[in-house]
Amino acid sequence: MKRAFLYAACVATLLLTSCGDYVKVQKTTDYDYRYEAAKQYYAEGEYNRAALFLQEMVTGLKGTDKGEESLFLLGMSSYKSRNYDAATAYFRKYYETYPEGVYTEKAHFYCGMSLFNNVPEIKLDQTATLEASSEFQQFLELYPNSVFSDMAQANIFKLQDRLVEKEYLSAKLYYDLGSYFGNCTNGGSNYQACIVTAENAIKDFPYMTRREDFAILILRAKFELAAQSVESKKEERYHNAIDEYYGFTNEYPESKYLKEAEELFNKAKKYTTVEE
Repeated sequence: MKRAFLYAACVATLLLTSCGDYVKVQKTTDYDYRYEAAKQYYAEGEYNRAALFLQEMVTGLKGTDKGEESLFLLGMSSYKSRNYDAATAYFRKYYETYPEGVYTEKAHFYCGMSLFNNVPEIKLDQTATLEASSEFQQFLELYPNSVFSDMAQANIFKLQDRLVEKEYLSAKLYYDLGSYFGNCTNGGSNYQACIVTAENAIKDFPYMTRREDFAILILRAKFELAAQSVESKKEERYHNAIDEYYGFTNEYPESKYLKEAEELFNKAKKYTTVEE
């Protein structure tokens, strides 16, 4: 296969040299010539030109001996020209059309890479991040011993870090909004929303590196929730904050937030009957 590709590339080089330039390739109706020219453009790093010719030919080549290769090459041309939406679509079309194809493993992997390279900034909706992670998970299930498996797993961890960061920003935003009632609905509380968001993140991503940051955020929010409660609920909520303090210090006895946690504890115990 590799020899055939190199041979075809050499033929295309001769054709391009002797028969003309890009404009002449555009004008020719010889599909074999155009296809070899597209492969040569790809080999030379002219990915946009390669993609342009392949887009025009891929449907007509379907069912021929060039159909499978042309579709994969179109995906790679789109990927290398950073047209990741198109690359995703072509790679998916390839592995759905050729589930046992020569390039199926690579199509699955590069579909994940296309999604991975197209994820939005963390502050935006992370649906695409979940989609990329799912694609890599599927790849690992299908090809656990692939040469790409380590990279796929590493990218899953990177994507999870993005999701964790998104949750942290959401939880912190709720905390920073504090008692601003305009953000609350049905009598809810921003501090309660912060607690729920942070607790869910810890549950969903138990091995994340930000776990301690979420934990102190929960403690802060529980203390502020108690401080701003009506008198009838203050003591109960301060007890909840104190319980959170004990859990935090047990899990993180040398935390960088330990001094802050102790200050919150000392304030909270003034409103309760707590034995040290």
